[in-house]
Amino acid sequence: MKFWTSVSIVVVAVLAALVVPALADLDQRLVDLDLVLQPPSWQHLFGTDALGRDVLLRCVYGMRVSLLVGLAAGVCSSLIGTAAGALAGTWGGRVDQLVCRVIDGTSAVPQLLLGILLVALFRPSVTAVVVAVALTHWMVTARIVRVEVMSLRTRPFVDAAISGGASRSRVLARHFLPNVFPHAALATTLMVPHAIWHESALSFLGLGLPPHLASLGTMMDDGRRALFSGAWWVSLAPGLFILIPTLAVSGLAGVLRDRVEHRRRSAELAW
Repeated sequence: MKFWTSVSIVVVAVLAALVVPALADLDQRLVDLDLVLQPPSWQHLFGTDALGRDVLLRCVYGMRVSLLVGLAAGVCSSLIGTAAGALAGTWGGRVDQLVCRVIDGTSAVPQLLLGILLVALFRPSVTAVVVAVALTHWMVTARIVRVEVMSLRTRPFVDAAISGGASRSRVLARHFLPNVFPHAALATTLMVPHAIWHESALSFLGLGLPPHLASLGTMMDDGRRALFSGAWWVSLAPGLFILIPTLAVSGLAGVLRDRVEHRRRSAELAW
C-alpha cells in the first residue's frame, strides 16, 4: 500500500508539472493587480500573491523546476559518489586514502555553507544550483559504494576473475559496478527531496534560482516578504508542496531498501 501511495503521488506530481507549463507565459497570464494578496477562497484555494497570481497554480508550475533540480542534482551526486567510492574500493592503498581524505574534508564543511560558496561563484541559474548541490552531497554515496566494493572483493567470483587474469578495470566494470548499482539507485532516490530542500534554502536566501523563475524556493522567498503584509498563505502553499516529494520518496525508498536487502541475502546464501 505504501508503495502504490508513493507511486500515485509521484505520478500526480509529474503529470501536474507537465500539464501546467502548457499554459503559455503562465506568470504573465495570471497577473491581476485587482486580486493582489487575496486570502484563500473557493476561487483561489491558496490565495493570491503580490501580483495577483494564483498561488496554487504557481506552486504546481514551480514544482516542475524543483523536480528538475532535484532529479539532476540527485543523479549527478550519485554518479560522483559512485565513481569515487568504486575507485577507492577497487584500487585501495593510496587511492583509497586520498578519496577518504577528500570525503572527510568535504564533509567537515556544512553543506549549506559550502553550497552558498559554490553558488556565489556563478550567476543564479539552474545549472549553478545543480552543480552546488551535487558537489556537496556525493560523500554519503561514496562511503556506501566504497564499503560495498570492499565487501565484494572478498567474494569467490571476484577471486576467480582475478585468478583468470582479469584486470582491476575489468573487474570493476563487470562485477563491482553492476552489484553496487542498486545501492546507487537508492542513494539517488533519497537525494531527490534533499536536493529540493537545498534548492529551496538557497533560493530562499536569494542565492539560488533567479527571482523570475518560479520554483518552490523562490516562492518561499516571495512568501517571506508577503508575511510583513499579513499574507501567510503565500508561504503556506510552497511549504506544503515541498512535503510532496518527501512523502513520495520515503515510500519508494523503503521498497527499494527492502529489495536491496533481499538481493544481498540471496547473494550471501548463494555463496
